[in-house]
Amino acid sequence: MQMTDSKPTNKQLDASWLTVRDRLRREIGNTTFERWIQSVAFEALRDTKVVLAVPTRFLCDWVAPRYGDRLRALWQNEVPTVRSIDFVVRSALSEPEEQPRGSQGSKMDGFVAEADGEDTTVIDGEVPNGGPFDGGDIGARLDRRYSFDNFVVGKPNEFAHAAARNVAESDIPPFNPLFIYGGVGLGKTHLMHAIGLRVREREPNRRVIYLSAEKFMYQFIRALRFKNIMGFKELFRSVDILLIDDVQFIGGKESTQEEFFHTFNALVDQNKQVVVSGDRSPADLEYMDERMRSRLSWGLVAEVHSTSYELRLGILQAKAEQLGATQVPPKVLEFLAHKITSNVRELEGALIRVIAHSNLVGRPMSLETTQEVLHDLLRANDRRVTIEEIQKRVSEYYNIKVAEMSSARRAQMVARPRQVAMYLAKQLTSRSLPEIGRKFGNRDHTTVMHAVKKVDQLRSSDAGFAEDVELLRRMLEA
Repeated sequence: MQMTDSKPTNKQLDASWLTVRDRLRREIGNTTFERWIQSVAFEALRDTKVVLAVPTRFLCDWVAPRYGDRLRALWQNEVPTVRSIDFVVRSALSEPEEQPRGSQGSKMDGFVAEADGEDTTVIDGEVPNGGPFDGGDIGARLDRRYSFDNFVVGKPNEFAHAAARNVAESDIPPFNPLFIYGGVGLGKTHLMHAIGLRVREREPNRRVIYLSAEKFMYQFIRALRFKNIMGFKELFRSVDILLIDDVQFIGGKESTQEEFFHTFNALVDQNKQVVVSGDRSPADLEYMDERMRSRLSWGLVAEVHSTSYELRLGILQAKAEQLGATQVPPKVLEFLAHKITSNVRELEGALIRVIAHSNLVGRPMSLETTQEVLHDLLRANDRRVTIEEIQKRVSEYYNIKVAEMSSARRAQMVARPRQVAMYLAKQLTSRSLPEIGRKFGNRDHTTVMHAVKKVDQLRSSDAGFAEDVELLRRMLEA
């Protein structure tokens, strides 16, 4: 809901930022959002400029050119007077840079290492023992919101929570590795952050690195490019605790997998703790080398199960208390806990939207207003299409085998249906581009982007093709 021309209050601006974040999350997917946007914070509205704070220069250089324009448009929808977005770099221990970076981005002049999630070190133009890097940070920041204190425990996640807490409280690894797995948005990343935060709280001198498997691969490729493999090896093998998120990403990437395998072995041999998360159990990780699957099963494997109604209700109550929204009626919380069952992030996002709407328009929360505000989300949850369903339906429609969706064949009779399926997966599911790519033979997210763009072009120029795609959409949504 747009504001009037009068100057918005701080409370209104905070609510607007929550709405902007939620809309961008739905557009780009949870994985991409958490990797690049999660740590971006609203700082101020100065005349017609929204100032957003990011923790590192690398993140600034990545976010500004890719999402600056979209963030500006989303802000304008909330506050019409907004004309531009400025990004300032603010680490946990430093003041903002004097010159904010606009949405055009800029060149990084140093190498940023955030191994412990708080202290940011800039080494002018080079990494230890090696040639220059063009920018990048080693680990992601540990988010203090994702502590054990803020983790709501229930039957579906109590075992994984107990295992994570045991690792965080122990001086020597109780089991190595700890492998946590489960579906999207069930709390795996929260537990990973909680382990890192608790270890730093107990022993500030212990070196902790938390990062995604994708970022591990990115750092490995940069080390190869700049002929600094020894520096890379020394860096990752000198940590006390290594936390790797979404390990399934390196499935099929042989060189990265090989390096991760050796890093894993080196740390375990030194009795250093390794914690890994994935979207499925080690035995079910596709395109992962057999010896890697075996190593990941060495220690303790803990599953985070789908949430129960009681757990979802507890999460909503805790989130409402965290937001200071004591006015949320119990019936609204119960309704959301019943209706939104897919994942915790979507559940919390729904509550934030309801609270923001109430604050902005000045209407009390009720079941009726909740249904109005969340009509799109509730409709999507009533009929949630899976990528597997899309692949099966499109394969039947074009008379090809479902296996062709994941094959390497590029013949048009196979490639075109595959592109249509990728397009429908982007339109009808909440999966991010990398997640969709993995379902289609572990393809890169850029392949999915190309497919979506190609299908859009063909729909505009070929009426018959557009009818086919629309018919498939209706069949899947029926």
